Amino acid sequence: MPQKEKRMFIDMVGRLSWETQLHLDERHHHFYINKLIIIVISVLLMFLAAVNVYYVAVLYEDLNGIVDNMDSMHSNMQQVSRRMMHITDNVKEFDIYMRRMDNIVESTGTMAAMMPSISASMQNMDKDIAMMDADMEKMAGGMLHVDQRFKHMTQGVTVMRHHVREIARPMGAMNPFMP
Repeated sequence: MPQKEKRMFIDMVGRLSWETQLHLDERHHHFYINKLIIIVISVLLMFLAAVNVYYVAVLYEDLNGIVDNMDSMHSNMQQVSRRMMHITDNVKEFDIYMRRMDNIVESTGTMAAMMPSISASMQNMDKDIAMMDADMEKMAGGMLHVDQRFKHMTQGVTVMRHHVREIARPMGAMNPFMP
């Protein structure tokens, strides 16, 4: 091989070596950038996972609070329902007393015949007692309706409490795994 051809071969091998090293350096640089991006994304994903676990824990506590409030509401509704039943019983007793007033009305009618000077007042009193009797019957009926409504509300709260517990139960199973 002549000298010129040797020189061209050496130059070509040198350029090839230089191009190969440039390619390796560029590849190394891209691998380094990819590694940095993967690390940054991993850190962000870990942060998001921590935030999600925190929100799940907060949600679990909130659901427990809702269940506790539902329990309290249910017991209060039952207590109010018992009190409403007591009031209904009292209204019924009062209604019975008002029915006994009919005998008083008859007696006052006899008195009115005996005492003409107070007859007009007794007649007004007779009308008022009859109106009171009618109003008390209406009130007793209204109290029965109120009592029924409270029973329905108590049943609704019982169903709602059951459903919230069903929602909170899977969260309770996950709670030991959470920080």
